[in-house]
Amino acid sequence: MNDWPEGWSDNNRGSRYGHGGASAQPEGARVMRQVRRGPAAPPQGAGVPPQPSYVDGQGYGGGDYTNARNTGYDSGYSAGEVYGGGSDGPGGYGTQAARPAPNWRRRIKWTAISVVTVLVVTTVGTYFWADSKLKREVDLSKVIDRPEAGEGTNFLIVGSDSREGMTAEEKKALHTGSADGKRTDSMMILHTGSNGDTLISLPRDSDVEIPSFVGSDSGKRYEGTGRHTKLNAAYAEDGPELLVRTVEFNTGLRIDHYVEIGFAGFANIVDAVGGVEIDIPQDIKDTKSGADLKKGKQTLNGEESLAFVRTRYALAGSDLDRTKNQQKFLAALASQVATPGTVLNPFKLYPTMSAGLDTLIVDKDMGLYDLGSMFFAMKGVNGGDGKSMNMPISGSSGGNLVWDKAKVKQLVSQLKNDEKVTVSGG
Repeated sequence: MNDWPEGWSDNNRGSRYGHGGASAQPEGARVMRQVRRGPAAPPQGAGVPPQPSYVDGQGYGGGDYTNARNTGYDSGYSAGEVYGGGSDGPGGYGTQAARPAPNWRRRIKWTAISVVTVLVVTTVGTYFWADSKLKREVDLSKVIDRPEAGEGTNFLIVGSDSREGMTAEEKKALHTGSADGKRTDSMMILHTGSNGDTLISLPRDSDVEIPSFVGSDSGKRYEGTGRHTKLNAAYAEDGPELLVRTVEFNTGLRIDHYVEIGFAGFANIVDAVGGVEIDIPQDIKDTKSGADLKKGKQTLNGEESLAFVRTRYALAGSDLDRTKNQQKFLAALASQVATPGTVLNPFKLYPTMSAGLDTLIVDKDMGLYDLGSMFFAMKGVNGGDGKSMNMPISGSSGGNLVWDKAKVKQLVSQLKNDEKVTVSGG
């Protein structure tokens, strides 16, 4: 069979060595290419097609291309094949294989797990941080002859005029003066229960009897003599334990927890939340408290807030009107702190918590859960089923405010039984 194109023969190939003739020259030794049988895989990433295997030294395998395929020799070219081959991707010219589609379900799962883990760690860390800052200094186990506990929980909330830790500049700015020791500037009973929360202000000038008590430091028992004095004198005489004992003795209501905050702490909390918005019922100007406020809705900073809740001489009802302002302000403060802008903003939440916890003094059994329930109850006393009021007053004696005994008895009965309070205050 003639493998050359039609009309061609070996004689048409021109003068070549090895075909006879007078001018023929002996052909030099050739270096024959190594015969490679079977398909030759290109190296990884190569872009040059494999070279053909030679049988006769000319790359034709003794026959045509089809015959070479049939005889098992690979010329490096085949129908439907792309140069380069390999696993580098389409085209074979050094491209990488396509990545698998992302598993979104798996990614979402691990993202959710990570977020929950961070939230849990942050929450637990915040809890222990806050718990460590509480000053549990009041020991209610020292209080003797206590009434039986009733339903719900009763907090005695005290605002003291403590100037502890304040600089001379701060005392001047807040108009606190420089009196030694501590006195109570405000006292309230907060009852939390299933029939609405009730906040009851105890005027500092309330006429009370000092009962028998055990000294908080000395441990010595002091017998009662029937002596009457103003309620805030009990605190000045022997601190929180005697104040609790006096309130329980004169009301018959058991106090479950004690919470106290001083001047500086109060102002710092207000500043930490960016001020408190409140509607002031009248113009107030009081040189003793430093208040100089106009009637209407406005946002008070720490200094202005402290002046507002301390003012009594510029009010017609004196201490009774002051207690109403204090209740109103505390509810507004609690509402301000509970906004998403504070709770969800760590740059506001942590300074607010720090400002409050650094200055709060509580009883030894007080936990963060108890403190939280007290806070949210204060937020709701002016709305819904909540109620705020003064202790019922029947008159005055020697400058002291005398409680209405019949109303006080009914009020205490309703609180003990966790009933809705129907008694009106003074």
